[in-house]
Amino acid sequence: MFFNFFVSNFDFEILTVMILKKTVLTLCAIAGLCYSANAQDLRFDADNFTQKQLTMPDGYEVKFRAYENIFYVANVEDSVYQTLNIYVPDNLRNDSPIFLRTYIGGYLAAKAKQPSANDASGRALEEGYVVCIPGSRGSNSFVHKEIYAAKKGKKKKKQVLTDEFNTVYTGKFPAGLLDLKAAVRYLKANDEVIPGNSDKIITDGTSAGGAMSALLGVTGNHPDYEELLDKMGAAKTSDNIWASICFCPITDLEHADMAYEWLYCFVNKNIRQLDSCQMQLSEKLSASYPEYLKSLNLKNPETGEKLTAENYLNYLREWLLKSVNKAFDSGREISDTIGVAFYDESKESRCIVDFNLEKYLAYVAKNQPLKPTPAFDSQNFCSNAPSAENKAFGLFDGTTLNFTEFAIGHILPDELLKRVKMMNPMNYIADNQAVKAKNWYIRHGAKDRDTGFQISLNLALRLQNEGFNVNYFIPWDIPHTGDYNLNELFDWLETLE
Repeated sequence: MFFNFFVSNFDFEILTVMILKKTVLTLCAIAGLCYSANAQDLRFDADNFTQKQLTMPDGYEVKFRAYENIFYVANVEDSVYQTLNIYVPDNLRNDSPIFLRTYIGGYLAAKAKQPSANDASGRALEEGYVVCIPGSRGSNSFVHKEIYAAKKGKKKKKQVLTDEFNTVYTGKFPAGLLDLKAAVRYLKANDEVIPGNSDKIITDGTSAGGAMSALLGVTGNHPDYEELLDKMGAAKTSDNIWASICFCPITDLEHADMAYEWLYCFVNKNIRQLDSCQMQLSEKLSASYPEYLKSLNLKNPETGEKLTAENYLNYLREWLLKSVNKAFDSGREISDTIGVAFYDESKESRCIVDFNLEKYLAYVAKNQPLKPTPAFDSQNFCSNAPSAENKAFGLFDGTTLNFTEFAIGHILPDELLKRVKMMNPMNYIADNQAVKAKNWYIRHGAKDRDTGFQISLNLALRLQNEGFNVNYFIPWDIPHTGDYNLNELFDWLETLE
């Protein structure tokens, strides 16, 4: 059974040794004599700026000072991505928060960009906030390095060992997160000279960037990352933040396939049309999710009721009912063709009093194709290509890796297990060694099929259950996107203490 899905114990042991051996070689190549890091001065130069302006959609001209191409680590490994830009508006408010916007998508590398009038970075400048846009490495970032070693008996002379590791993929997990943490540390280390209050750093990201924003929010100052940050030459200070904005975060990756199949399993035959291989996988993954859901010990914040596989979907249905009614109250017409709306005409104002979750999920699946099975740890399953996550969890030589026990069929090797842990915010919410953000703004569009609704909802519930200030919603008719309803977002930011 499932012989084509899993390696045997013998094959797994060989594979584990090969993975660990290759990991050690590549890590040694990067950490050893393979290159000379360019030591950078981490002091901020307040006089090195250019004056710029940005025209907002309403025609308003935002004028600001631009400090660009700043290295935020002393040991720069990838000069294309390990920089940040800082923008200080002329209308700087007193005690201004610092709005850190990341443009990470698909766990790929992201360059430090300039602010945009069409997203929250431009709006933050208009509101008088300091804006920071850091670059960060991702699964596709690489550098070319020659690998040297001393010749036997001749310590001063070196020879090129091999071309095998000359191309080093620098952005494998958790590199991108470490870069963002180092950027936060740069802001805090230069708090006295950078305008704005580094005790009030707000992070904002969408999709994989939303996951990074969540990780920044729950892993502040955690010792899991300290040694790696030291090797990078990050500033010797803290990296906790004040508020985290997460649009459609793609996170909890080791359980995301289970969540996806459990949510959409009923549409497999009629809409999704999976082949027999994917159908078996879907059923197996779906069957694994209730136990994980139970292990989270989530509670309905309003009633205190524990959420399990038996009542969770009804709780999700209530959220979607709130969403559709908010849209309806704002004047939106809710199409009867969706097959989810039931109106109560007896009340003074018409309202939607029920919601058919299965019909709605079928509508989402018909509106845009669902992801393949499995969606996230896809490598070696049913002829699926490696996913973005398989690439991000891979090795420095470009090798892609599975990262879940379901895919490997065995407990993960220690090195990979640690990396998986470090990339899941759910692992740190209740960890007393981490300093968490107090304030959370989490959105998952009601038409977003890129991950299961449970992923963002579980994140919000876990945070609420631990006592954090969480503003969560599933906005009606919104696909996989971010930085929408900016009036609502910045009104919420004004309420924070």
